[in-house]
Amino acid sequence: MKVLVTREIPEKGLDMLRARYETVINPEDRVMTKEEILADIGDADALLCLLTDRIDAEIIVAAPNLRVISNYAVGYNNIDIGHATEKGIAVTNTPGVLTETTADLAWALLMAVARRIPESDVFMRQGRFRGWAPMLMLGSDVHGKTLGIIGMGDIGTAVARRAKGFGMRVLYHNRKRRPEMEKETGAEYVPLEELMRESDYITLHVPLTPETRNMLSTEMLELMKPSAYLVNTARGEAIDEKHLIEMLRSGRIRGAALDVFQGEPLNVNPELYELNNVVLAPHIGSASLETRNEMAVMAAQAVIDVLEGKRPENLVNGVRFR
Repeated sequence: MKVLVTREIPEKGLDMLRARYETVINPEDRVMTKEEILADIGDADALLCLLTDRIDAEIIVAAPNLRVISNYAVGYNNIDIGHATEKGIAVTNTPGVLTETTADLAWALLMAVARRIPESDVFMRQGRFRGWAPMLMLGSDVHGKTLGIIGMGDIGTAVARRAKGFGMRVLYHNRKRRPEMEKETGAEYVPLEELMRESDYITLHVPLTPETRNMLSTEMLELMKPSAYLVNTARGEAIDEKHLIEMLRSGRIRGAALDVFQGEPLNVNPELYELNNVVLAPHIGSASLETRNEMAVMAAQAVIDVLEGKRPENLVNGVRFR
């Protein structure tokens, strides 16, 4: 059997596949074009892809032997789930394993923008440091402030746990209220508008759905305090990015830290690069050696399970297994 892997992943997962199947891996460290996937997928039994790969109906139809699409990510909005299900193709993802790592990254971004760490690093490397000064690189405190969490799933909850150590008041907005989580973290459920108005730091942890697309619209962003910061490690499309840039440029809010973007990977808005009150990261929420290895194993195991006739652990669609 043949497995197509659209981009190199850690060897731990690849070794599992190579030991069992013909494994074809994208030889270049870049996103495969749709034409390249179509050229390679015709006789594939399994596809291991990334969130950056758009697996639409045309690709699915071009692979008559395909039995599983294993997405090396938590999200799977890049896959035509309905068409895959109609064709009896299992779709899987890699949840859970990256929860704590992504929460770490959200906090790293929050701290970096609050205390102007990237700016300070550039300042030092440019040889501009002339000694301690009372007004040099003044940032904002984190301890004792109000943190607003939008999306209180596993990652949002992990972020809330970390906030306890900073003595923060935690507000959250979620599709459903979570009383048990509130007891654990002390977080308070509030309407989205109230969260936007009262939070000193706002961090997003929502999947991309029709309901969350442009969730932070122009109107919502305008509710933020002038002293507030916005952190996004979820999906770029959840924010009205153009208006966010306008607010950052005009000083309408103090700063933002972004790991995801509307136009990624190739069309990130160049205006972001001109702003020194924004911290930018190249979608590295899960980018630790430990987590990426575990994701590779999880994605490979899903392929193996389906090709051996077993129900995979992280099945996200309605395909039946006996």
